[in-house]
Amino acid sequence: MTTRTFPFSTLINKQTSVFPALEDADVILERRDAENLVLMRSERFNAMADGLRLASRSLSIIARANRSMAEEVFAEELPWLTWLPAEARFECVSELLNHLLAGAETGLFLPFARALREWTSTAEIYSDPELARRLRGPFDTSDSIEVGGPGE
Repeated sequence: MTTRTFPFSTLINKQTSVFPALEDADVILERRDAENLVLMRSERFNAMADGLRLASRSLSIIARANRSMAEEVFAEELPWLTWLPAEARFECVSELLNHLLAGAETGLFLPFARALREWTSTAEIYSDPELARRLRGPFDTSDSIEVGGPGE
């Protein structure tokens, strides 16, 4: 699917430029002071959601039947999994699959996107053995000061 991009102001001032583009493309509305918006026809949105739901359910079924195959599939698509320790790979795959399946059922994919970013960052830390060692501690707390809890 192709996308077309318009400034948000075009939607406000010249709708006749934006709406015809929806016939053969999804539209990204760029905003200066906020996150961009996406406009798409409901038929395309529903088809995408149905496809994602089917794919995530199918992958989840495969994962329950054969975890090593699911990890292999994820590793193919997410090569940074190799940087995680072996025991963390299973946890990562399981968590991502669970978030993906929940997102397919509810339409809420932000938890999946957040978990994907977090696991990617964790893998990047493990890719640098010196950084991973430093973050595991011990930490020099000689210059630290004690901070009270909220309201103290």
